[in-house]
Amino acid sequence: MRIFIKSKWLLTVSSGFLLTLAFPKPGLSIVAWFALIPLFTALRGLNPNAAFRVGMIAGLTHYLTLLYWVIITMRTYGYLPWWQSLSLLFLLAAYLSLYPGFFAMVLARYCRKPGHLILLAPVFWVSFEFIRSFLLTGFPWGLVGYSQYSRLHIIQMADLFGVYGISFVLVFFNAALFVLLLFLLGKDWRGHQVGAFRAVQAVLVSLTLVTVVLVYGKIRIVAVDDAGIGVPKPHVALIQGNIDQALKWNPAYQISTTKKYVKMTMSAASRQPDLVVWPETATPFYFKTSRKLTRLVTDTVKNANVYLLVGSPSVEGKKGSRTFYNSAYMVGPDGNTTGRYDKVHLVPFGEYVPLKFLLSFVGKMVAQVGDFSSGEKGKILSWKSDFPPVGVQICFEIIFPELSRTLVKNGAGILVNLTNDAWFGKSAATYQHFSMAVFRAVENRRSLIRCANTGISGVIDPSGRILAQTDLFEDTIVERAVPILTETTVYTRIGNLLPMVCLAVLGFIVAKSIIGNRRTSSVVPL
Repeated sequence: MRIFIKSKWLLTVSSGFLLTLAFPKPGLSIVAWFALIPLFTALRGLNPNAAFRVGMIAGLTHYLTLLYWVIITMRTYGYLPWWQSLSLLFLLAAYLSLYPGFFAMVLARYCRKPGHLILLAPVFWVSFEFIRSFLLTGFPWGLVGYSQYSRLHIIQMADLFGVYGISFVLVFFNAALFVLLLFLLGKDWRGHQVGAFRAVQAVLVSLTLVTVVLVYGKIRIVAVDDAGIGVPKPHVALIQGNIDQALKWNPAYQISTTKKYVKMTMSAASRQPDLVVWPETATPFYFKTSRKLTRLVTDTVKNANVYLLVGSPSVEGKKGSRTFYNSAYMVGPDGNTTGRYDKVHLVPFGEYVPLKFLLSFVGKMVAQVGDFSSGEKGKILSWKSDFPPVGVQICFEIIFPELSRTLVKNGAGILVNLTNDAWFGKSAATYQHFSMAVFRAVENRRSLIRCANTGISGVIDPSGRILAQTDLFEDTIVERAVPILTETTVYTRIGNLLPMVCLAVLGFIVAKSIIGNRRTSSVVPL
């Protein structure tokens, strides 16, 4: 019995580790196609309560190893002691592990036959990924579909169903492969043996699904590449200033930091770019409030004769009633500001303290400014009349598909992600963050440019190809011509329809079960 219990936990932990291996780094994306099989194996014969605990352990293993960098961020830049940093990681991982826990529970409760497992496992998984994307402000970091960002043919279907479509295919394949293994090993699923017909059916359906995805991917890559021929291609220059986070907000370094960006911008200007981009909060001052430093930037724009998109904190109102924003300004060649985007989805405890009346004792990592306020969702920035507006997303806004979709629906021809990933050090976090940006390009068929303070900066084309990618912690300039497409994809039009349908199916199954149980319990025996 002890050996049996130990094997259950070993299988559970194995699934958690395998899921992490599929993400950068190390980014062994192939592992995601079978990572859930140990978890499915551990769930055989378990009741829903025991299944929940098994799912929680798998999730805890996965998120502790995937998000280990939280300790680095909290320790180095939040100035928290080790025990508090470790505690916060455990709290975050414990919360996120509730989702695979509930996934395992409903799997054990409602998937009584092997056929049910194949059909419902992807539905349940996508449902809980979707809930995680909006519950408690949302944290859709590391959805399993993101593991395939480098597999160009696989991810093309994101223009239909978003990243959730890739998650659906991966879990479907895991479940089908698991059913085949049950047949080959002569094992049952909750008392039901897998027949030869069901095993063959599982293989054929899963292979057909993957084939359809690959064929669709090949067709779409060719179509999108053809659509990019002869379209406007503005020349953009991304300035990766590589400013040390520990010095960034030190008043003694304000001028030298700004002059570094000025010097790099003038260097890029010699190649006559249409747009120069600086990263999130590149200016260590409030743009348009600090007149001397603002003039230094606007004079540079005039001398370079370029449009500049610059990340900067901004403030409105008078002393005592000020409102702060994490913003991006578009500055024209005449030095005048043509538009401002204010970050919409703020980072809890990084840019504001949620439930402040209850958590007043909790500080923020970004202590240099007051609490930020949210801006207007979907606001786009106009620039050259020859080109459509740009849609800006700041920092981790890029992991929320709906924000990019809204920008494109409002007319954005290019997506721009300004970020400062210096918080992550040299950990896997910055690679994970960059990988998720690939999907925003594919979902909406827009070129995406990403400008980061310390990296990774890069350019992604509408097919999801990474055309340029910088190293971490280097002073560098990235220059590329990026195609502007005007196609409106199915995903841009319908949004997260697939996960909403999955969630509706889950809700229907649960509601039907509850109603059935109530009717059964109300029957009075004779």
